[in-house]
Amino acid sequence: MFIFLTHDQVQFHYGSKRWQYSFNEIVELGLLKRKKSYFFENSAFITVTAIAYYCMIFTNLMELYYLIPALLCYTLLIILRFHNNTEFNYYVIVRDTNHKEIKVKINPVDRPAIGREIDDYLNFEFERILEQTKKTA
Repeated sequence: MFIFLTHDQVQFHYGSKRWQYSFNEIVELGLLKRKKSYFFENSAFITVTAIAYYCMIFTNLMELYYLIPALLCYTLLIILRFHNNTEFNYYVIVRDTNHKEIKVKINPVDRPAIGREIDDYLNFEFERILEQTKKTA
């Protein structure tokens, strides 16, 4: 369970992170999906390519001794790039009335379960607000 509801508070638990709010403090609760950045892999690929072209054009290596290390580097970079098949990073965002924002990175495996719990909380909050408006009306 990610979200625990008590009679007056909402408690969040994910890994070692724990925080809590009262029902009226939460302004926004949701999931954020960001595309992964492959800056290191892309820049290393460009660097290896530049070194290979430099060796090909400006050096006197006729036996293509630079080709084997370049191919090994390309192989290593491809393994690093495609080792993890998740394309996105997921975060849970909680904003409160004091404009404080908590952002927690979650595993892609946990995303469907946490998404369901957030939907359940939002439905509960909607029903709670409806009850309050019926009582005041």
